[in-house]
Amino acid sequence: MRYGPLILTLSLLLAGCDDMNHQPRYDSYEKSRLFADGKALQAPPDGTIGRDDLQNAQALANRPPVNIELLQRGQQEFGIYCTPCHDTAGFGNGTVPARGFPHPPSFHIDRLRQAPSRYFVEVISKGHGVMYSYADRVSPRDRWAIAAYIRALQLSQDADAAGLPPEDQAQLRRAGS
Repeated sequence: MRYGPLILTLSLLLAGCDDMNHQPRYDSYEKSRLFADGKALQAPPDGTIGRDDLQNAQALANRPPVNIELLQRGQQEFGIYCTPCHDTAGFGNGTVPARGFPHPPSFHIDRLRQAPSRYFVEVISKGHGVMYSYADRVSPRDRWAIAAYIRALQLSQDADAAGLPPEDQAQLRRAGS
């Protein structure tokens, strides 16, 4: 007798849960009498702007000033998102291409040396070739940071050793022999 109300309550709760599995809904490409064109999937109204699109567009339009903090952030983000394909020096020999995927172009070819920094930001944002978009993973400011770091990598490959301090020149000579 003590368990009667408890069993009755649980039975009613469990019986009510079954309605969750049978809710009326439309699949994306299913026909619908609800709309005049007979489709359940409708295009968004003209002028619709996705959440955060205006903020992202503004952040992408305004290149942040290049300073050591931006370069360090770019190095960090490059290491996370770019190194698997482009390798740490940007030659396109990362671990992903080593396992059979297409090699990305080296950042040190003339075409990419002459490309504006905005090009790298656009490729990160929209993808290019087999590279997919990283817009959902990399913030607009970090895209600019990565582009700045790519520029630093490009400069590092053509740096004149004579411009280095004497102790660094000696270290290079020891490494080369």
